[in-house]
Amino acid sequence: MSIRVAYMGTPQIACPSLEALTQIDGYDVVGVFTQPDRPTGRGKKIEYSAIKHLTHSLGLNIFQPICLKDFATVETFRSLDLDIIIVMAYGQILPQKILDLPKYGALNIHASILPRHRGAAPIQWAIIEGDIETGVSLMKMDAGMDTGDLVSTMTIPIEETDSAVELAKKISQLGASILTRDLSNYISGKLIPQRQNESLATHANKIAKEDGLIDWRMNARDIHRRLRAFNPWPSIYTYLPNDSNHIIKIACAEVIDLKGQPGSVIHLDKNGIVIGCGKKSLLVTQVQRQGAKQLPLSDFLNGYPLAVGDIFG
Repeated sequence: MSIRVAYMGTPQIACPSLEALTQIDGYDVVGVFTQPDRPTGRGKKIEYSAIKHLTHSLGLNIFQPICLKDFATVETFRSLDLDIIIVMAYGQILPQKILDLPKYGALNIHASILPRHRGAAPIQWAIIEGDIETGVSLMKMDAGMDTGDLVSTMTIPIEETDSAVELAKKISQLGASILTRDLSNYISGKLIPQRQNESLATHANKIAKEDGLIDWRMNARDIHRRLRAFNPWPSIYTYLPNDSNHIIKIACAEVIDLKGQPGSVIHLDKNGIVIGCGKKSLLVTQVQRQGAKQLPLSDFLNGYPLAVGDIFG
């Protein structure tokens, strides 16, 4: 008899795990849950989540409850007669009433090596904090925020060039791999969940737009990590010299070994602007004006001339 599974996810990072789940012998994905369709972009066009698109292509049943706590939603889960729930990047905390329904509980694929980086933005914070590795954790869910017992983990190195986008792609494939490797061992009792070490817990808070505002007093290396971590959103940005009403996004930069007043233009030519930081400096080679397209520095300087000594805010 096959294991009856519900899968819960929303963005692209959750797609490979759903595909992997459908290919594991002995498992029947009887329902897929994703967030409701919402308007996006300037035109407020209604768009499906990546998981909804994939679910349609796989011919699976899709559910999009607005709230997981209402009676109708809990009854929907109950009617599926589930053995287990698998979750990756769904977007809501599951209430205990749902967690208690499946025979084997609910497993979450979390995008970090727990208990490090619990929370909404583990990929970004792994880059910001200069971690040399990250990975995924297969965790038995409880009512807390990524506090459940650990089933297993898989790790990968974080490369110096990895942006959040690139690291998310690697993490998404790792999620599929850990399911394929360990789900059946968990179901059979060969893998026994272990409590997390609370003394090692850290929290990866949700990223806000204002987190992208550059503090030029920071180490240039830390600013560059934020450039990588906040790609594509919210990016890193600064106020233009003598123009606090307009911002400029830093699209491409590198750390160089020069000293200068934080935020000040140390050197500039057609190849880039060198801006002083709390330690070392940032060579900025591509920028983006608010509401405009990304520009090479030479094009930007044609429309907005700068001088050595100008200070970005």
